Amino acid sequence: MGYRVVVAGATGNVGREMLNILAEREFPVDEIAALASRKSTGVECSFGDKTVTVRDIDTFDFAGWDIALFAIGSEATKKYAPRAAAAGCVVIDNSSLYRYDPDVPLIVPEVNPDAIEGYAKKNIIANPNCSTAQLVVALKPLHDRARIKRVVVSTYQSVSGSGKEAMDELWNQTKGIYVPGQEVAPKVYPKQIAFNVIPHIDVFMEDGQTKEEWKMTVETKKILDPSIKLTATCVRVPVFVGHSEAVNIEFEDHLDEDEAREILREAPGVLVVDKREPGGYVTPVDCVGDYATFVSRIRQDPTIDNGLNLWCVSDNLRKGAALNAVQIAELLGRRVLKKG
Repeated sequence: MGYRVVVAGATGNVGREMLNILAEREFPVDEIAALASRKSTGVECSFGDKTVTVRDIDTFDFAGWDIALFAIGSEATKKYAPRAAAAGCVVIDNSSLYRYDPDVPLIVPEVNPDAIEGYAKKNIIANPNCSTAQLVVALKPLHDRARIKRVVVSTYQSVSGSGKEAMDELWNQTKGIYVPGQEVAPKVYPKQIAFNVIPHIDVFMEDGQTKEEWKMTVETKKILDPSIKLTATCVRVPVFVGHSEAVNIEFEDHLDEDEAREILREAPGVLVVDKREPGGYVTPVDCVGDYATFVSRIRQDPTIDNGLNLWCVSDNLRKGAALNAVQIAELLGRRVLKKG
């Protein structure tokens, strides 16, 4: 016997990817429901070799369904997640709404699987921010070996993190630069994204951080270790899919770069591609469609005691969102629900 699974936000980038990954990983689904807003009712979505017709989330009855994967944004989640949870359906939410709620576990299965036991307080589990998810997968095995004191991370985040309109804006602006009369003014972003980088993701906070930078700090502490100090600079770059991160790590104990490389090679969810030659590293183009978090450019930082640098790349629509949600569903099934 398998699960009755709901995907809410099935017509968006992440929702479609959730359906794809559920099918690819052969999650034990007895019945699937694809939900979206009323305007998308009747749209067809692919689920493996099947087609699923989208239903209206507003009138959907969650009673009798086991798991709901939510990719509908915080405002809609605030309305529908409590309804699903109250009906006995466990919500795995991709928005930021519940990430900082102490009664809701924030989970990356390779990092803190035991936190799954806390789901029952609200029947809701939170998926982390895409930039945090890949970072903690790379940090966890190194932290276990040498205890991380401080992390300095600069992100290079693709436009798919902002949704389909942002991807269209990059495409249309790029074309418009070469075609007179087809120039496209910024709409999704505050400045031109084509052939540019924007050091601004989410809203600015009083201390000068952006909300995205704050999220990385708070979520890393909640998922991995509250004693870790982290500072981030988050940058949007003209890449369609795939987030990259330049990571500087300071440890309590010495960790040799060769040992770090071997630790990461054995770590769940990590693939090391680290040759000191042209092309001997992974870029966003290389990671699209893959499940892994790729790590390259592992090297000692000679400017501090016990320091390492590394380069981390992952498909943000997969590990940063849809894949992690499905992995949480798999973990929930193995540890708690035990069907399929």
